[in-house]
Amino acid sequence: MKKYKVTGMSCAACSARVEKAVTAVSGVEGCSVSLLTGSMGVEGTASDDAIIAAVVAAGYGASSAEKSRTETTAKDDLDASQKAEVKVLRARLLASAAFLLLLMYVSMGHMMWHLPLPEFFIKNPSAQGLLQLLLSAIVMVINQRFFISGVKGLLHRSPNMDTLVALGSSASFVYSVGVLFLMTDAQADGNVALAQEYLHGLYFESAAMILTLITVGKLLESISKGRTTSALRALMNLSPKTATVLRDGEEKTVPVEEVRKGELFLVRPGEAFPVDGIVLDGATSVNESALTGESLPVDKNAGDTVSAGTVNNAGFVKCEATGVGEDTTLAQIIKIVSDASATKAPIAKIADKVSGIFVPVVISLAAITAIVWAIVGEEVGFILARSISVLVISCPCALGLATPVAIMVGNGVGAKRGLLFKTAESLELLGRTKTVVLDKTGTVTKGEMSVTDVSVGETTARKQFLALAASLEKLSEHPISEAIVKYAEAQNLEMMSVSEFQAIPGKGVSGQIDGKSVIGGSLSFIKTQSALPEEVEQAAESFANAGKTPTLFLCDGRYIGMLAVADTLKEDSTAAIAELKNMGIRTVMLTGDHPGTAAAIGAQAGVDEVIAGVLPHEKADVINEFKKRERVVMVGDGINDAPALTNADVGIAIGAGTDVAIDAADVVLVKSQLSALPCAIKLSRATLRVVRENLFWAFFYNVIGIPLAAGVWIPLWGWQLSPTFGALAMSLSSFCVVSNALRLNFINITKPTKIKKQKSSQTETVIAEEQKGDQIMKKTMKIEGMMCPHCSGRVKKCLEAIDGVDAAEVSHESGTAIVTLSADVSSDTLKKTVEDAGYDVTDIA
Repeated sequence: MKKYKVTGMSCAACSARVEKAVTAVSGVEGCSVSLLTGSMGVEGTASDDAIIAAVVAAGYGASSAEKSRTETTAKDDLDASQKAEVKVLRARLLASAAFLLLLMYVSMGHMMWHLPLPEFFIKNPSAQGLLQLLLSAIVMVINQRFFISGVKGLLHRSPNMDTLVALGSSASFVYSVGVLFLMTDAQADGNVALAQEYLHGLYFESAAMILTLITVGKLLESISKGRTTSALRALMNLSPKTATVLRDGEEKTVPVEEVRKGELFLVRPGEAFPVDGIVLDGATSVNESALTGESLPVDKNAGDTVSAGTVNNAGFVKCEATGVGEDTTLAQIIKIVSDASATKAPIAKIADKVSGIFVPVVISLAAITAIVWAIVGEEVGFILARSISVLVISCPCALGLATPVAIMVGNGVGAKRGLLFKTAESLELLGRTKTVVLDKTGTVTKGEMSVTDVSVGETTARKQFLALAASLEKLSEHPISEAIVKYAEAQNLEMMSVSEFQAIPGKGVSGQIDGKSVIGGSLSFIKTQSALPEEVEQAAESFANAGKTPTLFLCDGRYIGMLAVADTLKEDSTAAIAELKNMGIRTVMLTGDHPGTAAAIGAQAGVDEVIAGVLPHEKADVINEFKKRERVVMVGDGINDAPALTNADVGIAIGAGTDVAIDAADVVLVKSQLSALPCAIKLSRATLRVVRENLFWAFFYNVIGIPLAAGVWIPLWGWQLSPTFGALAMSLSSFCVVSNALRLNFINITKPTKIKKQKSSQTETVIAEEQKGDQIMKKTMKIEGMMCPHCSGRVKKCLEAIDGVDAAEVSHESGTAIVTLSADVSSDTLKKTVEDAGYDVTDIA
């Protein structure tokens, strides 16, 4: 997608006009214009010159965003444009307000409250009128932008909000000039009383007031819009301006733009990493919260990767640059967030269609209003007031901003928490999902084998058995072997030398240790080497049925023990899947693993359905079947699951780490935790809710405001609206829409979802956090102080040690522990146990 900056747009009618003009260009396949950021995204083969020419022909300005980025940084562009806009609007407002106050003093202060004026003006009504003309003309000149843009819109047959403002202000001014001529004529005839009466019919203050109040709204809107991009600016601020590099054996401080790939750079404690790299020397802990949302520091040693914008907490490290400039993780994240703002959500299409015809319809309504009141026989001043009120109260801006401001803020909130939405469409559709399909390996599970159970023969010591097994397996590169060795090393066991080692593909390994023949392998292989006790075979089959892989060992033909290895669940998978189900979402695990293993993992995780034995290319077919029934989301690693991710309504890559540019995914969850998924869905739902609120307000405001301004209710209840209050309402409408979107900054997407009542055909079942039945009860504890998976594990261990506690599902992410009880355990006992472990319990339900 090519990106462009578009200038001169003032409302949704403008963005609709630009989209229509660019879409008509040969070679353009798609175009999306953002009124909020003044940006445009174009897909297709059309040249820059042709696209820019189309925008210019439509009456607006355009330039390539890529070209402007080479001249200065994107952050500087963003800050400079927003600060310049606010500065200009503030200066216009202050100047307009100063002259408007003088005008109000002359037009209303003297006539209504008898405030003093020079004797010359008191005796000369025409002079007062001329003074009002001059003051209002000055305000109109100060705000000439409305007239220039409005006239351009008319000339290009695409009237916009500025056209409405210009027409309303001009009508007041022109009418007042006509009255002023009548005043001078009456005064020339010596009829000063008539001239004084004409003075009350001037609308110069309305012409100036309309412009000033609209400028107030524009300033508030601009300030609020600046806050919607605060998250993007925060990301841009992360990268340091300079870097310390090693050149010719010497340390040199250079601008970060000059760091080259492969170059060595140094980072001291407290400094931010300037580019992506690999640690060559040193050890430290790194604060990666800005990229992943994870508050805990991550330990880094030689060989580990580091990302630009993260902060070195402790040690001094030397690194090699692997990603510089636009290739850094930070730059890719900024690009994703920025590109999303140039796209449109499907829900915005309603507002776009209305915006395209809104201004012409309003102008027609203003004309109809004037004709109807003229037929009724009202005075010219009354007719003018009604028509002008219709023009200035109508606000296409609110319609145009309703969706993009919410999308921008939602994207920013997501970026702060490691949730990256590539398009506005994905941000909307994720909240509408009914089914989530999860890949198993690396998504629900850790994606690496680990020892889960140790069973030792009757005549063998545990440490001796582990030392023999690990020493033999250390010479193998099989994932199961690596898991066994890693487990033994964690026990600080000393490895023994192995001779005559032999790996038997698909079966096991063998070798000589201290003159003894040691063999390890699968149950079927070991049975060919020696007879096994029946209870050992049953234990092995039990492990296999539980989704684990048993590895048995013989020493000189005698059984000495067995290790069960499995790809275990991530610490937060069970809680995350439970949260998805609480949110009313059906969960499905899709994997190519053996059905038995998949069923065991699925049962542990608590998914609603397991589909196993599916090859990677077949996963896309499964997704297509789901799509025939409902909207579906696919969650995977973004590489092996690419076809399924692409076919799903929304494809989500989880655990991308530093690889955030996964083309197949619509959403990237930077943290390798499934708990980020319900957070992303909650954020999407909250954003969609705000969009709906904004659209309702925008439509409701115009539907209510326009009839009121036209005087529809005057015959019934006498309700009428002056042009001044119409302009005030218009100026605040867009501000209200933007302010409503900013509320997204304060939502808590980690808060557990309350489970609602569900009705069945036979009985009404209340699904609650505490559920009794068959002597089973669940209690949900809210716990503060848990910071990492180790904390979750500690709390889990303490709770499960209590008599009557069958299981405890603990999540440090949500700050909860769901305790399953088989006996009546008091809440005080649960609370005391957790608090003795060093954590605070705030609630038990």
